Amino acid sequence: MNIDFVSRRTFLHSSAVAIAAGAVVNNLATGMAEPDARSLVTGADGLKGRLWKTLKIGMVNVPGSLTDKFQAVKAAGFEGIEMDAPGMNVEETRIAIAESGLPVDGTVNSTHWQIRHTDASPEVRAKALESLTTAIRDTHAVGGHSVLLVVGHGKDGTKEEVWKRSIDNISLAVPVAAQLGIQIVIENVWNHFHYNHEGDHTQSADQYVKYVDELNSPWVGMQFDIGNHWKFGSMGDWIRQLGKRVFKLDIKGYNRAEDTWARIAEGDIDYADVRKALKEINFYGWCAAEVGGGDAQELKRISDEMDLVFGLT
Repeated sequence: MNIDFVSRRTFLHSSAVAIAAGAVVNNLATGMAEPDARSLVTGADGLKGRLWKTLKIGMVNVPGSLTDKFQAVKAAGFEGIEMDAPGMNVEETRIAIAESGLPVDGTVNSTHWQIRHTDASPEVRAKALESLTTAIRDTHAVGGHSVLLVVGHGKDGTKEEVWKRSIDNISLAVPVAAQLGIQIVIENVWNHFHYNHEGDHTQSADQYVKYVDELNSPWVGMQFDIGNHWKFGSMGDWIRQLGKRVFKLDIKGYNRAEDTWARIAEGDIDYADVRKALKEINFYGWCAAEVGGGDAQELKRISDEMDLVFGLT
């Protein structure tokens, strides 16, 4: 999740153009944008049986109880959901899982932008550690297996300072993660850390590789966001570089040519190369939509877009 995600989420939802999987003819008839040819998948090119769809709870704009929301997500074609933690009502979530049959595959650390592991204040970093360990425990309590983490912000100090602060702080949570069997998954975001924010699209994932390797734990990897850094590099090549460090995926659309966010099945992300790279690293796992969300109909459109670009049908 990027620091400007709330404003982006509003933009994406308000400007979204509906697209259903395989509905190219309907797009042409109604004047909607046709998905890029690189999005279209047939047969063995797809990731069916390798990738399972989830999404963020904040995307679900469906009235009613948490169970009602889970049921709507399942009906839209998703196989899991990511909650926010701390802040998740564990008992209510357990009930929603039981009543809907939809599992919580993981959570998103709810305070990682505001309370950062890179902060200059030891007191703030202690609160960040408490937030992360609470998220790990709450995730375990509802049967999830991962906590998504933004490690901090590059503007909290020099590169060396924010690197060391975050490594030292996150390392303190690893024993809890290992004990409970919960993965800490780092998201690549626009936080001025591990990439050049003023740079072009020829950048690599070298810094992310070094960072994950320095944490040096089988319980720490990446929840690699395919859309977030398309502006800065080849997402297929980044996946190849990260390799076994990729534990989960996030997805949103981006149009590099126009320098703007887009629907998942629009923009100009080279999904064909992404699919190829995921097969090359032998990826099997979850992919979370991280877009504007909406009502039941919009959730179904998002699910269909994921089917389309990943070849899941």
